Amino acid sequence: MYQHPLAILSEGEIKIARDAILVLHRNDVVKFREIYLQEPPKVQLKEYLALEHSGRMTPTSPRPPRLALCQYDVIRAGQIPSFEESIIDITLKRPIKHEIIDRRHHASLTLSEFEALLDSCKESALFHEALSGLTIPAGFEVIIEPWPYGGLDLSEENRRYFQGLCFAQDKRSGNPDANFYSYPLPLIPVMDALTGEVIRVDRPPTGGKCDGLQDQTFNHDIIGHCKPSDYVPELIHQGPRKDLKPLNVVQPEGPSFKITDNSLIEWQKWRFRVAFNPREGATIHDVYYDGRSIIHRLSISEMTVPYADPRAPFHRKQAFDFGDGACPGGGGNQANNLSLGCDCLGLIKYLDAILTDENGTAKRLPNAVCLHEQDNGIGWKHTNWRTNRAVVTRHREFVVQFIITLANYEYIFAYKFDLSGAITVETRATGILNVVSIDANKTSDYGNVVSGGVLAQNHQHIFAVRIDPAIDGDANSVIVEESHPVPMNEVTNPHGNYYKVTKNTLSQAGWVDAAPELNRTIKIVNPRKINAISKNPVGYKFQPPATQLLLADPRSVQAQRAQFAQHHVWVTKHRDGEFYAGGRYTLQSQTEVDGVSDAVKRGDSISETDIVVWSTFGITHNPRIEDWPS
Repeated sequence: MYQHPLAILSEGEIKIARDAILVLHRNDVVKFREIYLQEPPKVQLKEYLALEHSGRMTPTSPRPPRLALCQYDVIRAGQIPSFEESIIDITLKRPIKHEIIDRRHHASLTLSEFEALLDSCKESALFHEALSGLTIPAGFEVIIEPWPYGGLDLSEENRRYFQGLCFAQDKRSGNPDANFYSYPLPLIPVMDALTGEVIRVDRPPTGGKCDGLQDQTFNHDIIGHCKPSDYVPELIHQGPRKDLKPLNVVQPEGPSFKITDNSLIEWQKWRFRVAFNPREGATIHDVYYDGRSIIHRLSISEMTVPYADPRAPFHRKQAFDFGDGACPGGGGNQANNLSLGCDCLGLIKYLDAILTDENGTAKRLPNAVCLHEQDNGIGWKHTNWRTNRAVVTRHREFVVQFIITLANYEYIFAYKFDLSGAITVETRATGILNVVSIDANKTSDYGNVVSGGVLAQNHQHIFAVRIDPAIDGDANSVIVEESHPVPMNEVTNPHGNYYKVTKNTLSQAGWVDAAPELNRTIKIVNPRKINAISKNPVGYKFQPPATQLLLADPRSVQAQRAQFAQHHVWVTKHRDGEFYAGGRYTLQSQTEVDGVSDAVKRGDSISETDIVVWSTFGITHNPRIEDWPS
């Protein structure tokens, strides 16, 4: 049976791609990182979708080839392993493109590499020697949390490194979910991925205000002033709250949405497809409202989490949670099985994802995406005071949601479609703070002490959403609309109450920042389609969230490798394969390569053409005690 061009690869298709790679490298050892759908070129996909929407699809209609993007390491005798990518034509069962990735780039992380770090630490004399300098009470076990190495220092050789943050877990309760973050240890083992050996153990400072950036102030009894801070219900002191009564959401007549092909969603006037890949997680495609084209593709493109503690080696704490994967391999790879813990209520439909292991074997991730309806309060209301009649419309939404766990943090991503034709992309951060050691009775300029011996460092979470619009077609433009005060004058503003609305159409790829003082609004329009009533071009608008942008100095490695995080809105001309705001390869990068900043540098015309709009927003998280379990 022919698969839809946007359907995720089936287990059978993954096996075909895997076997083709093994034939290509029959004399080598291959370790797979990812195998997932290579989306068709946009021109081919548009031709197919046009036929689909017209109802003229026949068995002989042209269909884009099913392609698989395979990312893997090749280990050849006597050589350094190489990271390679191939595109496999599933029908032909052979590669149509093969690329050996430049060694300045590093592939995203895999679970087996993280496990190698844990094994390396167990065998490392360096690590055990460092541990011997700490007093860890009986009944505690050392826990190592693997982390991406972050941007390299300028003086470092560009080798593939991993690092681990260390904690002690109190095992005396017998509960494996006891919160080990309560007992941070001032040790960071660093492993050379090529040799699999711990090459050094960094000893970060544990001092507070007035202590220097380099001072090693910790002593043997490093967790003696720490205390348990648990979050699992059975370990919480006095247990969870017991005074809440049940709150049930019921849909006695069933849901209002319909799913076909395991990806096509129809709800109210909306029609779109949901896909999934290991880097971006859930993606939205071919969005129509009331029979009119709105968006070609919508996705969470990237996020970066830079920490603000300047003391080495904490300056390396910067994760690209989709490009690096703060846990292995990207956002999609770390998607939760939502049936095990989901905040959706009512009638829920789940979609599975299919990922791959290092042998290239397909593995099903159950319930990676949840689909449900929710009531979000009042959508519209008016009361006629003359008759005392009120009319209320509920703000019902259809939600496509996935949740990822990246080490200590959970991120909740939701695409929300509502009855008014609006689309909201929502991100939420939860989980546990990432913390480090601090000496007893000290405070810090670099964060907040949230428990005895526990410093939660200041940091940011900066996201990028990629919007590939198709407002009644691809001939789209971007208008920046602003509202400006006008000085009182006798000719145009004699009473001083007039303000002027300006509209500027962007002509060249570039960026725009939020300006709430001007009510700056971004309008994605189709200039060739005019609304019959307003006489304005049809379009969609959004106001860039005026959240704080990246705070790192522009000259820093943190800033250079996350240039997308330095402006709120970027507008570029579409180019196949340009999906990632921070570039294809972010692990240990020193600058952003092939991200939005490079796309803007091309200087493309973006007037009445196929454009992409990138929205950057985030959270500056200066932790509070209330953010910590107690």
